[in-house]
Amino acid sequence: MRVIIAAAGTGGHINPGIAIANKIKEMEQDSEILFIGTGRGLEKDLVPRAGYELKNIRAYGMERKITLENIKRLYYTIKAVGDAKRIISNFKPDVVVGTGGYICMPVMLAAKKLKIPTVLHESNAFPGVSIKVLSKKVDKVLVGFEDAKERLPKAKCVVVTGNPTKIKAKEYTIYQKQEIIKNMGLDILKPIVLVFGGSQGANSINNSFIEIISKNKNKDYQIIWAAGTAQYDEIAKKLQFLGMDINNIPNAKILPYIYNMEEVMSASDLIVCRSGAMTITEIGIMGKPAIFIPFPHATENHQEYNARVLEKVGAAKIILDRDLSAEILNQKIENIINQKEILKEMGKRANSKAISNVEDRIYNEIKSLKSK
Repeated sequence: MRVIIAAAGTGGHINPGIAIANKIKEMEQDSEILFIGTGRGLEKDLVPRAGYELKNIRAYGMERKITLENIKRLYYTIKAVGDAKRIISNFKPDVVVGTGGYICMPVMLAAKKLKIPTVLHESNAFPGVSIKVLSKKVDKVLVGFEDAKERLPKAKCVVVTGNPTKIKAKEYTIYQKQEIIKNMGLDILKPIVLVFGGSQGANSINNSFIEIISKNKNKDYQIIWAAGTAQYDEIAKKLQFLGMDINNIPNAKILPYIYNMEEVMSASDLIVCRSGAMTITEIGIMGKPAIFIPFPHATENHQEYNARVLEKVGAAKIILDRDLSAEILNQKIENIINQKEILKEMGKRANSKAISNVEDRIYNEIKSLKSK
């Protein structure tokens, strides 16, 4: 099978594309896969690192106002349809797949002009404007959440497949979890709150935990905190100003980034984080209770809609970013962190939203288009 995957921007767009590519190669080793991106986002690093060829075209998102910059962006995005047509014509794919970012609009339109089967994957519970527009044109839209299906009433075909992710359902023994906690230098008898805000961190969450730690509000629970590579040094300086050493804080382990996220998540009792689509998916797979603080500037406010998916089934609590403070956050944590039965029930409800065999489902949908 020959497949083009359009993905650009954030890891939330690119990693699903790579996961889909890997599944196709697993099922059909002689497959040829080409990525198209803008070259401005993480695709320029992640795609070659995954072993796939990347071609770039100029495409941009549009602001909802008339400005000179917006007119220039519109010109380049229209021109990008022609650029995409040339790449598609040369590669001759059986199917063109889009997993998100501004790149999807010109690539999908080009594929439709060339009568190539098209499929989009939407990872968020609230589809963006481009997905809504394209859903009426592409052959299939695959969605990560049932809620997204309801929001695409004019789509030709919508299939709920779930979101592909690196984290898989795996049972960890009590001994394994204790070893993970010990390796963090923490106490196996105290509950663990895992905190993260994405690879770059989240200012409002980080500032709240600086206050929680500096005032020793977390004396009854421990924190494993991925502060973000871009913010770690700044947090270290703020803590130093408060007379604290970031490497030696009671009841806390602060890291720039957590590479073994599946293991650490398994050993945690509660998660505090943003609510990107991949995060929601991974928390569901791991069956963990959560407190979500949706990123307030996400396109179409999709992070709040993602968080509501688990809140509706009683698996999560939500604090809107505008309402966030150390006092409110700490109170939410304290209300549930020692309630083992509540945490267990919330975890079960989170897991009830997890979809199994996601990559198989997506592969079969793509394969069915190629067969037509």
